[in-house]
Order: sequence, then structure tokens, then C-alpha cells
Amino acid sequence: MKAIVFDQFGAPDVLRIGDVPEPVVRPHDLLVRTRAAGVNRADLTHRRGGYGRPDFGDSTVMGLEIAGDVIAVGDAVRGHAVGDRIMGIVGGGAYAEMARIDYRMAMPIPDRLDYVQGAAITEVFVTAHEALIHLGRLLPGETVLVHAGAGGVGGAAVQLAHALGARVLATAKRSSHALVRHLGADVVIDYEHDDFTDVVARLTDGRGVDLILDFIGAPYFERNVNALDFGGRLVQIGIMGGAGQASMPLERLLYRHLHIIGTVMKSRPQDVKWAMSHRFRERWLSAFANGQLAPVVDSTFPLAEAGAAQQRMEAGLNVGKIVLTI
Repeated sequence: MKAIVFDQFGAPDVLRIGDVPEPVVRPHDLLVRTRAAGVNRADLTHRRGGYGRPDFGDSTVMGLEIAGDVIAVGDAVRGHAVGDRIMGIVGGGAYAEMARIDYRMAMPIPDRLDYVQGAAITEVFVTAHEALIHLGRLLPGETVLVHAGAGGVGGAAVQLAHALGARVLATAKRSSHALVRHLGADVVIDYEHDDFTDVVARLTDGRGVDLILDFIGAPYFERNVNALDFGGRLVQIGIMGGAGQASMPLERLLYRHLHIIGTVMKSRPQDVKWAMSHRFRERWLSAFANGQLAPVVDSTFPLAEAGAAQQRMEAGLNVGKIVLTI
């Protein structure tokens, strides 16, 4: 089958179309004719050599998110059949004509959505649900600050928090403010020109917010801690701005009874990933069927242009998900 391969680590132009063996179906696998694949920041790290030459469990081929049609099922599979339209997170192999996925990670694509929309859901919304609700324990009526509110996970988090009934503050470039408000943010902060801690203090009469979701890392860490109310929670999802030289006002952590939680999905054990996907599916999948929630697609590229798709993400040009069509 055709897949994206690369002979050396480096810039997006190292990616090319090549021939690789078709996946072998294991007892708990679905074999999927891939119609669309989500592009994620982990793919950029893979291409640059940050993981070496990994086998994430399903394939050594790049890509962690698929949507397509089931064409074969393993002997231990339950609840799925050939012909089903499914979407889900895979342990590698998304950038290819066929992929295998553990059936416990697969979800039906809601009837009203196409394959591209399906490929734009699972990674960002499962991650957002885990951070906001399972780890962050967000409740209706609380106030949450979502950084990178126009990004994939950030935009999903804004939608989920709004649907839950929380007050949603988000940071984003000014050019993306209209979209982030449309997703459900009550206030959008221009991070390029305003200090979010000042805005939070003004909007909360100095108390701070109940929960912060952060993707940036060290440059925001101390300010995040200073922007939390008593008992507040900070869930660290990424370190796009770097991990070094992070400082923390320990007296504020101590006397405000704050909670700081880190989470990364890709490196978690398989049973934890099953549980994460199950929690999201049970709580939110029907909301896509009735239109309460919707994936945000920035752009689509054919599989052969995977390098251009990654270059767009690397340059920070995307608002929402970039999806490869296959």
C-alpha cells in the first residue's frame, strides 16, 4: 500500500510517498480503509526525530488519527463490522491507505459528518475532555481559561466548556477572536498585546479562575499560577513555548491550595487510552450527531502533500485541524 515515508529526519520536504506492507490484522484490530487522517503536533516531532524510529503499537508509519471504512475485523472484535464508518486514535499508521486500530479505540462517525470531519474529532476532543473534565474537574458555573483557544485542542476545549455551562475565557491572536467566540468563549484575550493575568484579575475582581488549560509551558507557568483562584487547577497539556526555566511562587501554591497536573496521551498505557476514549464517547459523541458540537477544520491536503500540511502547522497558520485526504 501507499504511505508517507522518510529516509532521514528533518524539514517537511523529507516526507514522500512510498510503498509499505499492508497491516496484519490482530485479534482486537479493525483494518480500516483510511479516507482521512488528522495532522497533529506529535507528527512534527516524529518527522524531526524526537521519537527516534518508533513503533507506537500499531505501525511504524507516521500518524495517530484516522477516519475511514472497516474492511476486516479480528476474531476478538465486538460491536463493529465490515462496512462501518469509524474514527479513532491509532498507535501510528494514519498516513497510509490502510491502518489498523484497536476496536476499543474506534468510534462510529456520526451520520451527519463526513470523513474529514471525523478525522478532526478524536485526538483533540478526547484530549480536551480528559484535561477539562476528568483531570480538571470543571463544573457548570466555574470559570476556565483556555490558552491557544483557536488551536485544535484549545478550540475543542472551548466548545466542551461552553457546553458544560462554564464561563470561558480564552487566549488567541486577534485575527481568530471571532472564531473563538463562535466556539463558545465569553471573553477572548489578545495574547500578543494584553497580559492575560491582568485581564483575569479585572474580570474576576482579583480572585482568579478555577481552571487553566495550558499548552505553552515555561513562559506562561508563573503567570498561570498567579491567575488561579483558591483551590484552582492548572492542567499542563503541552510545552510549545519550551520547558526550561519555569519558576513558581511556592507560597501561592501552598496557601491557595492549588493543583498542578500534567498529561500526555500518546505515552500512556493502552488501557488508559481505552478509558479516555470511552469517557469521551459516552459523554459527548451524541453531541456531534445533534450539532451541539462540531469539529473545526482548517484545511485539507492530499496524502502526497503531507509535507505541505505539516509546514502549515509548523508555521502556526492553522486555525483548527489540518486533515489529509486519502
